[in-house]
Amino acid sequence: MSLRGTNQEFGRPYNRRIVLEAIRQHGPVERAEIARRVGLTVQTVANIIREIEELGLISGERAHKKSRGSPPMSLTLNPQGAYAVGVHVTPLGIEAALVDLAGAIVAARRLDISPPGPEESFREIGRLVKGFRAQTGGRLLVGAGLAMPGPFDVESMSFVGPTTLESWRGVAVAQRLSDATGLAAFVENDMAAAALGESLHGAGRNVSAFYYLYFGLGLGGAMVKDGVPLRGFHGNAGEIGHMPLVPDGQLCSCGNKGCLERYVSLEAFQRRGPVIGRRAWIAEAAPLLRNAIVTIENLFDPETVVIGGIMDDGLLDALVSAADPLPTSVADRKGRTAPRLMRSAPGQNAVLRGAASLAFSGVLSPRLGQTDAPANDPLFARSRVA
Repeated sequence: MSLRGTNQEFGRPYNRRIVLEAIRQHGPVERAEIARRVGLTVQTVANIIREIEELGLISGERAHKKSRGSPPMSLTLNPQGAYAVGVHVTPLGIEAALVDLAGAIVAARRLDISPPGPEESFREIGRLVKGFRAQTGGRLLVGAGLAMPGPFDVESMSFVGPTTLESWRGVAVAQRLSDATGLAAFVENDMAAAALGESLHGAGRNVSAFYYLYFGLGLGGAMVKDGVPLRGFHGNAGEIGHMPLVPDGQLCSCGNKGCLERYVSLEAFQRRGPVIGRRAWIAEAAPLLRNAIVTIENLFDPETVVIGGIMDDGLLDALVSAADPLPTSVADRKGRTAPRLMRSAPGQNAVLRGAASLAFSGVLSPRLGQTDAPANDPLFARSRVA
């Protein structure tokens, strides 16, 4: 993102977010450096910083004094300055977490409702958020992000089959989430949310371009470039689980035959594993996973492929191990600084952190092309600075 402030008359809310984003990206950072990066005067930046400090969103520390005068203050985000709620809804249940500005999970709850219908889900999510709010110490709770299986708005694929939330067709998810929680609400498919969480807080932090391969009940993924998941024209890029890789294979709920997730996914293991056994299923699925990874590498040329999701960590580790060695692809080159495959952190924290990051980004980050903000701006409505 290009961090440039605006001198438009009504651009102050946008400039506040630009300054906050500069501190998030580059902190600890001094005021003069912020001003240089965002193209605003030092005095304008100083005024904005006072407002942000009053909200408790940032903290500062002065360097040791080496000469006359007061040394400049280096600014960073205050992790406890604000919180967001991340929610993950799958056919297996609901998981929710209270997440701070640094991406740390402060509290988490899981509800084993299978499958979760929308009415019960939003009622329970509202109850969970009420409990989380009591744990913020009165700090700003900026919003809630919800991750759920995709794809979205595809008649033959959305809310169809055992890997989706079949009873949620036609539900205005963002509006219902906002009504249930009283918060700004944001919705994303779970694989893109997981990729975002991984880019901010996981194995993807130290690489500029990676593909996140997500094992939910189904199988999907997202290419991430410079911290941004690439979503495609309709927001459904990465649905590799519906690539038909087995000629005249098993019928998929999408209507095609031989789709990858019919063989390589948590749902595939739950259906096939009890019949042939864990080891045999891994041996059956590994060659298809191997081919999928090579396809991803040849299509996207990522620095690495990160694999994670809600599949049992031991099972996923065994499957990844069985996929080795990988065939030749454009990724098979000398001088690599990252392995071709990396495992994400255990569990589904990447999804919850990514879902919460949707709220942080939607409320705290500058919105390109929008320099004004409504009168009830959720970020600065409480600021007492004129």
